Amino acid sequence: MHITITRGAVTAGLLVLLTAVPAGAETTSPARAATTPVTSVTLPAPTGSHPVGTVSLHLVDRGRPDPWVPTEKARELMVSLWYPAAKGGGTTAPYMTDEEAKALLEGQEITGVPSEAVSGTRTHAVTGARPAGRKGTLPLVVLSPGFTMPRSSLTALAEELASRGYVVAGIDHVHESFGTSLPGGRFADCVACKEQEGGWKSGDKVVMGRQADVSFVLDRLLGRHPVWKGARLIDRSRVGMAGHSIGGASTSWTMVKDARVRAGVNMDGTSFVPVPEQGLKRPFMLMGAGEDREPGGKDATWGRDWARMTGWKRWITLEGADHGSFTDYSLMSRQSARELEVTRAYVAAFMDRHLRGEDEPLLDGPSKTYPEVKFWK
Repeated sequence: MHITITRGAVTAGLLVLLTAVPAGAETTSPARAATTPVTSVTLPAPTGSHPVGTVSLHLVDRGRPDPWVPTEKARELMVSLWYPAAKGGGTTAPYMTDEEAKALLEGQEITGVPSEAVSGTRTHAVTGARPAGRKGTLPLVVLSPGFTMPRSSLTALAEELASRGYVVAGIDHVHESFGTSLPGGRFADCVACKEQEGGWKSGDKVVMGRQADVSFVLDRLLGRHPVWKGARLIDRSRVGMAGHSIGGASTSWTMVKDARVRAGVNMDGTSFVPVPEQGLKRPFMLMGAGEDREPGGKDATWGRDWARMTGWKRWITLEGADHGSFTDYSLMSRQSARELEVTRAYVAAFMDRHLRGEDEPLLDGPSKTYPEVKFWK
């Protein structure tokens, strides 16, 4: 089995992104220390017609202990919501806390980069902006990041979907990212990282735990007493999910266990928990990086699950991409900025087709606009 680990690609991406290496300059891989001036970056602007708002939620599931720290009798989660907002001014949201940025840099073993260069990444969503829309009309998309990565790593995708009229819930799976800031000045480090040192030992545990996390978040957003004041805008019958790396692997399993999730996207994640032999009938898209994710490539889990997907499905790969290409950290070069553009276009087209019933020719085959995307059967 081919096991995908986020660290290498993201390390390289963060370094080049944050150290502003001139075009054509030679770099080493992985380069651990920054040697050029560091500047913050701006995420690509959303292309949809709606302004974007965002809020952060602290959710506590008192029905189960934390899977990584059993002495913590309740499972805590941090969730960011992005959504269409009413027009008006306001302060754009911080990308992450400075403490989270420090943990990310330390976890990736990057030195010489000030944490403010990461936490200062400029976003486009306005903190606490008033939600806009009619009751029960906005589809909901849940995003689950890669292992060790915070929910902020998928901010550019989240802002894009929100600008197109979606409510987006990005989940920080506490103790599975390098660090998560919690209310009251508390900070949760990556306990799961220690368990996985030396190679993957419990990928199935991560996947199953994330399914429980997602289902709990849906309970709190879609239940009779939702935790967010804008929840009344959500159409409970139109819920999708997309994830990167093990977040993508968790998407198919979440759909198996939770019928509320109608459509899903796996962005370059090895499938640790197989789709059951009885199959998955709801729409699914595999979106992979390069040759390893092609049929017959190193990751046999995709072919196994593909054969068990009996509904609408697509298997596409992005030529020249790497594992980090589907995250914000892909902004390390002009080419990789292009890869993030492709990711946003195809994930949005998938959700438009399956949560809104819109005709999306982009999903029907090769495109002149995105010739680097290959379709497989």
